[in-house]
Amino acid sequence: MTSKTCLITGANSGIGKETALGLARMGARVVLVCRNQEKGEQTVADIRRQAGSSQLDLLVADMSSFGSVRALAAQILQRYQRLDVLINNAGAAVLKRELSADGIEMTVAGNHLGPALLTFLLLDLLKSSAPSRIVNVSSEAHRGRHDLSDLQFERRKYNGLAAYGQSKLLMNAFTFELAHRLEGSGVTANCLHPGVVATNIWPADGPMIVGILIRLARPFMLSAKRGAQVSLYLATSPDVASVSGQYFVKSKPTSPSAISRDQKVMSDVWQWTVKTIGAGPA
Repeated sequence: MTSKTCLITGANSGIGKETALGLARMGARVVLVCRNQEKGEQTVADIRRQAGSSQLDLLVADMSSFGSVRALAAQILQRYQRLDVLINNAGAAVLKRELSADGIEMTVAGNHLGPALLTFLLLDLLKSSAPSRIVNVSSEAHRGRHDLSDLQFERRKYNGLAAYGQSKLLMNAFTFELAHRLEGSGVTANCLHPGVVATNIWPADGPMIVGILIRLARPFMLSAKRGAQVSLYLATSPDVASVSGQYFVKSKPTSPSAISRDQKVMSDVWQWTVKTIGAGPA
């Protein structure tokens, strides 16, 4: 990965931090996008110490805010002449319905719309850097019954797990449509399930029962280091250099839910995404 520039969102902890560490150890220039300046600086220091790399940059952004994402993209386009890998890793589970700075339900804003906006804004840079890769961190939680007529839980009673799963379904359908639209550009787009990983994605101040269940399940979960392996594989392996529009589990292409592959759903998700964020590829 020497001479390659890789950008990863949600890089201050968990899977994101381990992915950034792995890329740094391979010799890549790694741009870490974190929400908190202080935590981001600590992460950069940790990775620099462990990887012995000086090619680490920190940018601060809130992926749930369109304004913050636009400012992030502007910094990236100003600072970097190339981008070989974009890893949309940032994600969160929100247990109570909240609205983002743009008035969007927080889960879908941060887990799908923010990453989609960043991807759109960096597409020209990715294309000029081709061959390049887009890696979207999804989840097996995308499976299940979802009401795609109520993407922001405006009519239904809000359920944090359902909202999280639905946001990942949108990410998958978006990735597959994006891959189709990028055919022939030299840019690939894939999504993945990292495994059931022991991270801090669930808020610590949630209901007691959630905390109890997480503590009981934690011994059976993957470490963040193991969870990062699929992201690293899709970002670096020559075996998938020309693979696009796939969903990976345990570093192998796997069939996603049927609805995420439905052509109408893919098109509808794409159009809704473009309309909601007010941006799209030319």
